[in-house]
Amino acid sequence: MTETVRLPTAAEVDAARANIAGVARRTPLWRLDAEVPGTRIHLKLENLQPLGSFKIRAALNAIKTADAEAVRGGVVSASAGNFGQGLAWAAREMGAPTTIVVPDGSAATKAAALEGLGAKVIRVPFDDWWQVLTTRRFDGVDGLFFHPVAESAVVAGNATIGAEIVEDLADIDTVIVPFGGGGLVSGIGSVMRRLKPGTRMVVVESQASQPAAAALAAGRPTKVRHDQSFVDGMGSSIVLEEMWPLVRQSVDEALCVSFAEIAAAIRLLAARHHVIAEGAGAAAVAAALSGRAGQGDIVCIISGGNIDASNLGPILNGEDPF
Repeated sequence: MTETVRLPTAAEVDAARANIAGVARRTPLWRLDAEVPGTRIHLKLENLQPLGSFKIRAALNAIKTADAEAVRGGVVSASAGNFGQGLAWAAREMGAPTTIVVPDGSAATKAAALEGLGAKVIRVPFDDWWQVLTTRRFDGVDGLFFHPVAESAVVAGNATIGAEIVEDLADIDTVIVPFGGGGLVSGIGSVMRRLKPGTRMVVVESQASQPAAAALAAGRPTKVRHDQSFVDGMGSSIVLEEMWPLVRQSVDEALCVSFAEIAAAIRLLAARHHVIAEGAGAAAVAAALSGRAGQGDIVCIISGGNIDASNLGPILNGEDPF
């Protein structure tokens, strides 16, 4: 069933901030220690959130705006891992069982974290996982389904990041956001469009797939090839139909970075700032460093830090995990 998803109002963003207070952190905005002529790069460090990802904001707000009795009956989601962790944590606090369907290419560390939070993890091929996202159901599993992207409460939770950025930085020329399903850029973009309308909203994709670029070029969701890679926190085969109206309003441009550029950004963040970012988390920095996102004050969303050690080790040693 297709849900109607909308951009949050200012009041809904304020309510989301209240819902996540005391659990999700107000993450810092750091200046990147790297010289790019005419550019000041700022890092919104969502990898420092509990569970290592911005998704705690979305999951908490979604559960707190849902019917409590329905939640206690059990919750279900399809997630590469980060949203699932946030959902499992919030559900556990309410005594609710959690089932998370994950794609078989997702990071093992994320699946292990889900199990550590008490969630039942079902691993399936990517195409089957995508089917769960579109149908919002998985045969044989009952419970209240929470979509990791296409829910208004999820978008509102993500928007709290934008509210913090506006309060912490007076001049914002560009915000670069990794593109998974569009929920993150839509949330942050809704705040920028309202409070900083001159700010360019740029999404970054990897060579694994570029559904946002294809949709922006065609004016509608367009299916593209999707390859599995170590950049497991973003990328898909198509922009969801229910998210396209929000993405169209929120995004000015889509950029693609290579696996090598992402790996280099991971190394830079670790060496200069002792920041551990997963592939999707480092992608925005890779785009900013390339110069293709323009100049001025650029904010890069470091969306998460949950990367498998089997990938992180070789990257830090100068190798590329592909």
